[in-house]
Amino acid sequence: MIICRLYKKGLDKNERVFGHEFASLLKQFKKGLILAFMIFMFVSVVSFTNNIYQAEEAVHKVALIKHSLQNLKGVIEVDRLRRRSINKILKIMNRYNEKLSDKERYKMAHEIYKMTIKYNNLDVDLICATITHESALSWRPDIQSWAGAMGLMQVMPVTGRFLCELEGIKWTNAEEILYNPIYNIRLGCRYLSMLIETYQLEGGLAAYNGGEKRVALWLARGRDNNVLYKETQGYIPAVLRLYETFKN
Repeated sequence: MIICRLYKKGLDKNERVFGHEFASLLKQFKKGLILAFMIFMFVSVVSFTNNIYQAEEAVHKVALIKHSLQNLKGVIEVDRLRRRSINKILKIMNRYNEKLSDKERYKMAHEIYKMTIKYNNLDVDLICATITHESALSWRPDIQSWAGAMGLMQVMPVTGRFLCELEGIKWTNAEEILYNPIYNIRLGCRYLSMLIETYQLEGGLAAYNGGEKRVALWLARGRDNNVLYKETQGYIPAVLRLYETFKN
C-alpha cells in the first residue's frame, strides 16, 4: 500500500511537472505565433508601402513626360511661328530689294523678328511697313534723306547716338552705326516702340516722323491735323496702308 501511494504520488508529481512544461511550451508557442504574425504584418506593410512608392514614382514620371511633351510642343510652335515670320519678312524684302545677299537678308529678317519678341507693341507687319516707307520703298541699308536721316529706319544721328547709349552700343560715327542694318533696325524699333507706348499707334508714327513736340500739340488740340507738318499728315496714312497690306 505504501509503495502504491508513493507510486501514485510520483505520478501526480510527474503530471504536475508535465503540465507546467506543457503550459510553458504552449506559452512560448503563442509568443512565437504572435512574433510570426507581427513579422508577417511588418513585411506586408513594407511591401505595400514600397508598392505605393513605386506607384507614386510611376505617376510622377508620367507627369514629367507629359510636361516635357508640352514643352516640346511649345518649342515647336514657337519655332514654327519664327520661321513663318522670317519667311514673310523675306518675301516683303525681296519685293523691294533683290540686290541684298542671302546672308544679309536673313540677318535683317531675324533681327526684325527679334524686335517683335522684345517689344510687345511692335509686330512684323508694322516694322516692315515703317522700313518700307522710311527707305522710300527701297530697303537699302545705306539710304539717306535730304534732312540727314540715315539707314533703313531713317534714324537721325543725334537720336541714334542717344539710342546707342540705351542699347549699350558703342557710338563710333553715324555712317558705321546707322548704315549697319542690324544696328539701325535695333535703334529704330526701340525708338518707335517708345513713341507708340507714349502716344499710341498713330501718335507714335506722327512723333517718329515729325517729333514729339509737334505730336504733343496735335493731341492737345484734339488731333487737329493742321498742327502736323504736311509730310507727317501724309506719313501716318501711308504707313498704315502698308501695315494693312502686309497684314492681309
